[in-house]
Amino acid sequence: MRYIAMEEAFALPELQAGYPVPKTETAARWVEDWGKRLCDYTTYRLPEMDAHGIDVQVLSLTAPGIQGLTDADQAVKDARIANDHLAEVIAAHPDRFRGLAALPIQNPEAAVTELHRAVGELGLSGALVNDHTNGTYLDDPRYEPVWSALEELDVPLYLHPGAPPAEPWNVLDGRPELGGPLWSWAAETSGHALRLVFGGVFDRHPGATLILGHLGEFLPFQLARLDSRYDRQELRTLARKPSEYFGDNILITTSGVCSPAALAGAVMAVGADAIMFAVDYPFEDTAEAVQFLEQAPISNRDREKISHGNAERVLRLSTDKAST
Repeated sequence: MRYIAMEEAFALPELQAGYPVPKTETAARWVEDWGKRLCDYTTYRLPEMDAHGIDVQVLSLTAPGIQGLTDADQAVKDARIANDHLAEVIAAHPDRFRGLAALPIQNPEAAVTELHRAVGELGLSGALVNDHTNGTYLDDPRYEPVWSALEELDVPLYLHPGAPPAEPWNVLDGRPELGGPLWSWAAETSGHALRLVFGGVFDRHPGATLILGHLGEFLPFQLARLDSRYDRQELRTLARKPSEYFGDNILITTSGVCSPAALAGAVMAVGADAIMFAVDYPFEDTAEAVQFLEQAPISNRDREKISHGNAERVLRLSTDKAST
C-alpha cells in the first residue's frame, strides 16, 4: 500500500532562530531532537520514510512559522525564503516530497501574490497557515482575496495549530500541561475552523477546501451537537447545516491521533473520502502512524483512500508522482 503523509514539518535554521519556540516543549528537546530532523531531508527523513513505507511527505514550515511574526514586511520576506527552499527540496527529490506554501497573512495582498507564485511558479500544492495571525482570523473580510485565490487555483489551505496565543485563557491557569498539542491547540484551531463555517466563508467560496489535522481537531465528533444547537438559534445565516461543510469543504488528516476507534468514528462522521493519512513528522512516530492505519477496523477500500488516494485527488498528484 502506498502512503502519502500530509502534515510533515520542516525548518530553516536562519528563520527558526527568529521565531518563538512553543512554551509547551522545552528548548533543549527542540534543539537536540526535533531540530536536527526538521532541517534534514536525507540523513534522517528519507531513511525513516523508506523504513516504514512512506512514499511521499507533504512538507510545510513548522509552527509557528510565518504566524510567529508581527512585522508584515518580514513575514513577506520569510515566506518567500521558505517557499523557495521548499521548491528546491522538492526539485531535488521529486518523487518523495510535495509542499504546502507559507503565506504572509499579515499582508493579505502579498499573501495572494505569494500564493500565486508558490503554486504557479514553484509548483507547490497548496498552503498552510498556523491558526491566527496576530490575533486575526481567516473569516475576517480582509482575507476574502486569499479565499478567492485559493478557490481560483483549486488548492487547499491546511489550518494548523501553533501560533503564539492571541490572549490569556484562564482555563489553562495552573495547568500548563493542557497548553499546546495536548489540548489547547486543538481547541483553538477548531474554534478558528468554526469561525470560518459560521462566518459564511464556504458559502461565499463554495469551491474552497480547508484541511484540519489531528482527526479534525475534535470537530467530527461534535457535528450532531453543532447541528442541533444551530437549528435552535434565532440567528441562522448558513446555506447548509454546519455538519454539511465537513466532508465537502472541510477535510481532515490522521496526524498525531493513532486511535483505531477515533478513526472508525471519523469515517462514520465525515466519510472515508474526507480523510487523509499524516504522521506529523518529526513530532510523532512514523512506525506507529503506519501500523495504526493498517490495523484500523475499516475496509481495505477505505484504507486505500486514506493512505494515499484522497491525497492524490486533493493535491492532484498522478500515480507516477505519488510513488517511488
